[in-house]
Amino acid sequence: MTERPIDPDVDLHVPAQRAELHWPVLAAIAAGGALGALARHGLQSALPAPPDGFPWATFWVNVSGCLLIGVLMVVITEVRPAHRLVRPFLGVGVLGGYTTFSTYVVDARRAVEAGAPLVGLAYLAATMAVALAAVAAGMWLTRRVAGRRAAG
Repeated sequence: MTERPIDPDVDLHVPAQRAELHWPVLAAIAAGGALGALARHGLQSALPAPPDGFPWATFWVNVSGCLLIGVLMVVITEVRPAHRLVRPFLGVGVLGGYTTFSTYVVDARRAVEAGAPLVGLAYLAATMAVALAAVAAGMWLTRRVAGRRAAG
Protein backbone atom coordinates (compact mmCIF):
# COMPACT_ATOMS: atom_id res chain seq x y z
CA MET A 1 0.00 0.00 0.00
CA THR A 2 1.36 3.40 -0.92
CA GLU A 3 1.31 6.17 1.61
CA ARG A 4 -0.95 9.08 0.80
CA PRO A 5 0.41 12.59 1.33
CA ILE A 6 -0.79 14.44 4.39
CA ASP A 7 -1.99 18.01 4.11
CA PRO A 8 -1.87 19.40 7.67
CA ASP A 9 -3.15 22.87 8.32
CA VAL A 10 -0.86 23.17 11.36
CA ASP A 11 1.90 20.80 12.43
CA LEU A 12 2.40 21.29 16.15
CA HIS A 13 5.70 19.41 15.93
CA VAL A 14 7.18 22.42 14.09
CA PRO A 15 8.11 25.06 16.69
CA ALA A 16 7.52 27.97 14.32
CA GLN A 17 3.96 26.79 13.68
CA ARG A 18 3.25 26.44 17.40
CA ALA A 19 4.41 29.97 18.11
CA GLU A 20 2.84 31.96 15.28
CA LEU A 21 -0.76 33.07 15.19
CA HIS A 22 -2.90 31.44 12.55
CA TRP A 23 -5.31 34.26 11.82
CA PRO A 24 -5.43 33.60 8.06
CA VAL A 25 -6.39 29.95 8.69
CA LEU A 26 -9.02 30.94 11.25
CA ALA A 27 -10.41 33.60 8.92
CA ALA A 28 -10.59 31.11 6.04
CA ILE A 29 -12.44 28.58 8.22
CA ALA A 30 -14.86 31.22 9.51
CA ALA A 31 -15.64 32.61 6.06
CA GLY A 32 -16.08 29.14 4.58
CA GLY A 33 -18.18 28.00 7.53
CA ALA A 34 -20.55 30.92 7.09
CA LEU A 35 -21.02 30.10 3.40
CA GLY A 36 -21.53 26.39 4.06
CA ALA A 37 -24.03 27.00 6.86
CA LEU A 38 -25.99 29.42 4.68
CA ALA A 39 -26.16 26.86 1.87
CA ARG A 40 -27.37 24.17 4.29
CA HIS A 41 -29.96 26.48 5.80
CA GLY A 42 -31.26 27.34 2.35
CA LEU A 43 -31.68 23.68 1.40
CA GLN A 44 -33.30 22.78 4.71
CA SER A 45 -35.69 25.72 4.41
CA ALA A 46 -36.62 24.70 0.86
CA LEU A 47 -37.25 21.05 1.82
CA PRO A 48 -38.76 20.99 5.33
CA ALA A 49 -39.68 17.61 6.80
CA PRO A 50 -42.53 16.87 9.19
CA PRO A 51 -41.41 15.51 12.60
CA ASP A 52 -42.37 11.94 11.65
CA GLY A 53 -41.08 12.18 8.06
CA PHE A 54 -37.74 11.32 6.51
CA PRO A 55 -35.52 14.45 6.65
CA TRP A 56 -34.47 14.44 3.00
CA ALA A 57 -32.79 17.84 3.08
CA THR A 58 -30.38 16.87 5.86
CA PHE A 59 -29.81 13.49 4.23
CA TRP A 60 -28.85 15.03 0.87
CA VAL A 61 -26.78 17.78 2.50
CA ASN A 62 -24.69 15.20 4.35
CA VAL A 63 -24.37 12.87 1.36
CA SER A 64 -23.44 15.63 -1.10
CA GLY A 65 -21.02 17.16 1.42
CA CYS A 66 -19.32 13.79 1.90
CA LEU A 67 -19.04 13.31 -1.87
CA LEU A 68 -17.46 16.75 -2.19
CA ILE A 69 -15.00 16.17 0.64
CA GLY A 70 -13.86 13.00 -1.15
CA VAL A 71 -13.34 14.99 -4.34
CA LEU A 72 -11.59 17.85 -2.54
CA MET A 73 -9.13 15.70 -0.64
CA VAL A 74 -8.01 13.83 -3.75
CA VAL A 75 -7.65 17.05 -5.71
CA ILE A 76 -5.54 18.84 -3.10
CA THR A 77 -3.44 15.87 -1.97
CA GLU A 78 -2.96 13.86 -5.16
CA VAL A 79 -3.84 15.90 -8.23
CA ARG A 80 -2.60 19.42 -7.69
CA PRO A 81 -0.94 21.20 -4.80
CA ALA A 82 -3.22 23.83 -3.34
CA HIS A 83 -2.67 27.09 -1.51
CA ARG A 84 -2.40 26.47 2.23
CA LEU A 85 -5.80 28.10 2.85
CA VAL A 86 -7.78 25.98 0.36
CA ARG A 87 -8.29 23.04 2.71
CA PRO A 88 -9.24 25.16 5.75
CA PHE A 89 -11.62 27.27 3.63
CA LEU A 90 -13.28 24.53 1.56
CA GLY A 91 -12.82 21.41 3.69
CA VAL A 92 -13.17 22.61 7.25
CA GLY A 93 -15.12 25.79 6.54
CA VAL A 94 -17.51 25.37 3.62
CA LEU A 95 -18.04 21.61 3.81
CA GLY A 96 -17.81 21.52 7.60
CA GLY A 97 -20.47 24.23 7.83
CA TYR A 98 -22.55 22.63 5.09
CA THR A 99 -22.68 19.09 6.49
CA THR A 100 -24.53 18.60 9.73
CA PHE A 101 -24.21 15.35 11.56
CA SER A 102 -25.52 16.98 14.73
CA THR A 103 -28.80 17.77 12.96
CA TYR A 104 -28.74 14.19 11.66
CA VAL A 105 -28.98 12.92 15.25
CA VAL A 106 -31.60 15.51 16.22
CA ASP A 107 -33.73 14.57 13.18
CA ALA A 108 -33.57 10.88 14.07
CA ARG A 109 -34.58 11.60 17.66
CA ARG A 110 -37.41 13.83 16.46
CA ALA A 111 -38.77 11.01 14.28
CA VAL A 112 -38.66 8.56 17.19
CA GLU A 113 -40.38 11.03 19.53
CA ALA A 114 -43.06 11.67 16.89
CA GLY A 115 -43.92 7.98 16.86
CA ALA A 116 -41.94 6.94 13.79
CA PRO A 117 -39.05 4.86 15.17
CA LEU A 118 -38.60 2.95 11.91
CA VAL A 119 -38.17 6.23 10.01
CA GLY A 120 -35.58 7.36 12.58
CA LEU A 121 -33.70 4.07 12.41
CA ALA A 122 -33.81 3.92 8.61
CA TYR A 123 -32.58 7.52 8.47
CA LEU A 124 -29.67 6.79 10.84
CA ALA A 125 -28.56 3.72 8.90
CA ALA A 126 -29.12 5.10 5.41
CA THR A 127 -27.33 8.37 6.09
CA MET A 128 -24.23 6.68 7.47
CA ALA A 129 -24.07 4.05 4.72
CA VAL A 130 -24.73 6.43 1.84
CA ALA A 131 -22.46 9.18 3.24
CA LEU A 132 -19.53 6.76 3.56
CA ALA A 133 -20.20 5.44 0.07
CA ALA A 134 -20.32 9.04 -1.20
CA VAL A 135 -16.84 9.81 0.17
CA ALA A 136 -15.47 6.66 -1.50
CA ALA A 137 -17.27 7.46 -4.76
CA GLY A 138 -15.99 11.04 -4.77
CA MET A 139 -12.44 9.83 -4.27
CA TRP A 140 -12.73 7.07 -6.87
CA LEU A 141 -14.34 9.30 -9.51
CA THR A 142 -11.82 12.08 -8.98
CA ARG A 143 -8.89 9.69 -9.28
CA ARG A 144 -10.39 8.23 -12.43
CA VAL A 145 -10.96 11.63 -14.05
CA ALA A 146 -7.50 12.85 -12.98
CA GLY A 147 -5.92 9.68 -14.38
CA ARG A 148 -7.63 10.17 -17.74
CA ARG A 149 -6.49 13.78 -17.95
CA ALA A 150 -2.91 12.79 -17.08
CA ALA A 151 -2.93 10.01 -19.68
CA GLY A 152 -4.54 12.18 -22.35
